[in-house]
Amino acid sequence: MTALNLTTARWRKSSYNTDQANCVEVAFLDATWRKSSRSTDTSNCVEVAFSGAAVGVRDSKDPDGAVLAFPDERWSRFVDSLR
Repeated sequence: MTALNLTTARWRKSSYNTDQANCVEVAFLDATWRKSSRSTDTSNCVEVAFSGAAVGVRDSKDPDGAVLAFPDERWSRFVDSLR
C-alpha cells in the first residue's frame, strides 16, 4: 500500500460545520479544474474537476468556496440526461 502525500492538499469544510457537529472535509488531489469554453467574466458558470471516483463542482467566481462532490457514475448520468 502506498501512502498519499497530503501536505499540499486544500481541505474544504462544510459551511454548516460547528464545534458540536461531525462534518467531513474533502480534498481534491492533483485535480485540474475546468471551466466551460462558453464562460465569460459576466456569466454564472461552474468549474468541474475529476479526481478518482469523484467529480467536484464549484462556483467559478469563488474557487476557494464550497465544493460539491458527486460519485463519477452519478455525474455521468447527469451529463447524459442533458443531451
